[in-house]
Amino acid sequence: MRTSILITFVLITSWTNAQTQSKMKLNAGIITEKLTETKEFYTNVLGFGVSFENDFYLLMHTPNKSSEISFLKPNHPSQKPIFQSPYNGIGAYLTIEVEEVDKIYKQLKSKAVKIEIEIRDEPWGDRHFAIVDPNGIGIDIVTYTKPEE
Repeated sequence: MRTSILITFVLITSWTNAQTQSKMKLNAGIITEKLTETKEFYTNVLGFGVSFENDFYLLMHTPNKSSEISFLKPNHPSQKPIFQSPYNGIGAYLTIEVEEVDKIYKQLKSKAVKIEIEIRDEPWGDRHFAIVDPNGIGIDIVTYTKPEE
């Protein structure tokens, strides 16, 4: 099953003292047939919540609601061609930064989640491990630490 990555930028503009200030929020999106499996994985494995969903779109948020990710069914008639092709299964990953990577690692191991890269420390400062979502997207779960000197 092929899926597709879609990156959404939300631009919010406000006026203050005749100057334009803008904020930008990034929402990564994946075009996939696997909305049900994806919702189950992100809620049950990673503790995400559902911000919005309908029959062709699913918007999910991290447990603390600081970030979102969206999933869209391919070839939906409401979408223009650039948002219809499914992701081809290679060349994408997500990074989820957490405060206690060892705790998350133990929780996922206890749920029998398949670990693709076992927990380890990297010389550049990451302590991390990786899993894969139902769409074939690698998810690097990391706590950043000070690099070795």
